[in-house]
Amino acid sequence: MTRLSGSGDGQAGGPGADPLSLALEIADAVDGLADLWSLALQEGSLRLSPHQLRALRILEAAPGLNLTALAESMDIGLPTASRLCDRLEAAGLLERDLHPHKRREVRLNLTGRGRQVLDEVASRRSHSLAEILAAMEPAGREALGRGMRALRAAQHDTPGGTDTAPP
Repeated sequence: MTRLSGSGDGQAGGPGADPLSLALEIADAVDGLADLWSLALQEGSLRLSPHQLRALRILEAAPGLNLTALAESMDIGLPTASRLCDRLEAAGLLERDLHPHKRREVRLNLTGRGRQVLDEVASRRSHSLAEILAAMEPAGREALGRGMRALRAAQHDTPGGTDTAPP
């Protein structure tokens, strides 16, 4: 996984551990969660790529974006975004509507099926994570919760940090 130091001992060293060691341990946990998230994408009735899921999540948060805004949000080119939307539209997850005041602009919106797919993915992910959390000792779960809240607060307070969760 993410062992930059080569030690591979998996120990953060307890309270006050140096930030790099703890960062490596967290990176390993995030890799595991990414695998869990990937599996949740593939277990549904409709298999989505991470890019497709990310596009759906962006459009859920900002309905009516145009193709240019979606491409910029995803940091991809317009042709790539257009093909991505073509596939999502063909799958019945996305619809294109003409802007009521700008005749040349097309707005992108999720369909009911698109929202349903996002809900299914979120549910599968939550249930998978809950199974892992249930295997932890209650004190460990509480400590993890405190740590995650502190991480989010520090992330929000750090210049260049973000207050949004990854897709």
